[in-house]
Formats: sequence, structure tokens, C-alpha cells
Amino acid sequence: MTDFTPHRFSVAPMMDWTDRDCRVFHRLMTRHALLYTEMVTTGAVLHGDRERLIGFDAAEQPLAVQLGGSEPGELAEAARICAAFGYREINLNVGCPSDRVQSGRFGACLMREPELVAACVAAMKDAVDVPVTVKCRIGVDEQDPEVALDQLADAVVAAGAERLIVHARKAWLQGLSPKDNREIPPLDYGRVHRLKARLPHVPILLNGGLRTLEEAHAAMHPADGPALDGVMLGRAAYQNPEILLGVDPLFFGTPAPLADAFAVVEAYLPYVERRLGEGVRLNQLTRHILGLFPGRPGARQFRRHLATEACKRGAGPEVIVEAVAHVRREMARREVEAA
Repeated sequence: MTDFTPHRFSVAPMMDWTDRDCRVFHRLMTRHALLYTEMVTTGAVLHGDRERLIGFDAAEQPLAVQLGGSEPGELAEAARICAAFGYREINLNVGCPSDRVQSGRFGACLMREPELVAACVAAMKDAVDVPVTVKCRIGVDEQDPEVALDQLADAVVAAGAERLIVHARKAWLQGLSPKDNREIPPLDYGRVHRLKARLPHVPILLNGGLRTLEEAHAAMHPADGPALDGVMLGRAAYQNPEILLGVDPLFFGTPAPLADAFAVVEAYLPYVERRLGEGVRLNQLTRHILGLFPGRPGARQFRRHLATEACKRGAGPEVIVEAVAHVRREMARREVEAA
């Protein structure tokens, strides 16, 4: 029997990318993957416009929210609010290296304070019945990853964290930008596998640098060492979203929900129409689909049409239809030439 545990594959929380429109689009391509919100700070949840910040469409489920914070009481209340909204998981960010996050004493800098992170997890666990998880790095700055990751993992697991998602790079908080921190520090998948070997009873998920589903699946099941419990893809899934059509067959043993990218666009159009009726601009919806049709004839014209036309006042779904038509025409032309 297939295990439909959603954490087997997930799409990473990504600031400015994985908003509610992106998640609806991604859900069209995988029924079973766990999707995540962008990171939301406790202050935003407690004092901001909650419907705008953490509202979601029921079609996005299964869905997790990622919180940023370091004060246990505030995190507990924010977790309680998010659970009441219907999120399936509350995730604590212990991996983001941005300056803004550091100044707020949360994100990757918390790798240095495992006992505080444990207190935060314990407070959230006391507040909600849904799983509480932690996403972290293998260490920061001059920390020894062999020591730092074990210390954090032991502390949060003892506090009740159900899963650990490990971005298999250090974060350098001084001297590297957030973008550089996603690319320059070397990946160390072996460190994550060693953590799993030491904590075989704890679900451990791998994140960082995974470019294809096949690469992710292989990293999850190494030839030597223990298998991991899941993988999380970020930029690869966003920049080439069509790969998500392969998630359900490869990771869950079920057919893809739709046949191809053309069918995905057709399925996305009714949602686009509804959101336009709510006052959302078309370019806010089309920015998430720019990565479709990679390598196909007409893909460049598809992107150019969306980039130039979707931002115009009054632009509607016909812009998307016209953009896709560029791909269809160019593919048909190439077929005729090849015949």
C-alpha cells in the first residue's frame, strides 16, 4: 500500500515566491506534496491583516505555514492562530540568513541557541495539536556542523518537534548575501544522512541544491547509509514548475493530476478569472507560470508575451491564452519542418 505521507516531497517556503497564487498553481501539478507558505513573522500574524497574510484556498491542502520568531509565547499564540486557520503543520524557521531576520533574532542565527529553539518548539507544541517542525541549516559561521546540527536536533526533538528539514549547507551570516548563502557554502548531504543514522526514529528531510526529481529521489535513497524520510525542493520547483507533474508518480505511486503544461494552464484559468474579479492584477498571477514550457519551441515568446502584456491595466485571461498560443504555433511549425 502506498504511503501518502505528504512530507515525502515538499516545496520549500520561499519569500516573495510561494504566495497563495503560486501554491494553487503548484497544487494543480501534485495532489500529495506538502506545500509551504512564505515565512511569516509572529508579529505579522499577531498584529497584521491575517486574511491577507495567512489566508489560503482550501485547494492548496495539504499546506504548512512557516513562522519566524524567537519568543516562545508569541510563537505559541501565532501557532494557535495558524492552526485555527486550518494549516496542517507549523514550521519554525531556523535557516533564513537575511539581515532582517538576524536583526529580529530569528532564522539561521538561532542555530547558536538550541535551547531557545527548543523552548519555542515546546511552547508551540503545548498550543496546537498539529505537527510542529523545524527547518534549519547544518550550522552557521564558524560552527562545526558535526556538533551544531546534533545539538539543535537533540534539543528540538526532545521538545517535541515531529520532523527536521535540513538545508544541507552552512549559513555565513557575515560576508555573504542571502542569495550567496543559497549557492556558495558547499553542500554536505552526508551530514544529513549521518544525522538520520543517529536519530533513526526521527523523520529527517533533505533540502538544498536539488535540481531534479531524480536527483532528489537518489539523495533520499543513497546506496550506502540510511534512507531519508523526504526531500524538499525550492528554486528548481519554482523556476521549472512543470517538474512537479512527476512528483506523484515518482514519490507517491499515483498518476499525475494533469497530462502536461498545456493542461495545467487550462486548469489555472478559472482561478485566474476569480482572482481578477477580486481585484488582483494579472501579472501577480502570471509571474508564477513564467517557467513553464522550458526547452520547447515558443517558450521565449510565451515568457515575453506574459512579461509585456500581463502588466497592462485591464489585462485578462486572454493574455495567458495568447501566450500559450505562441508555443502551440511554434511547435506545430517545427513539426511541419521536420516532416
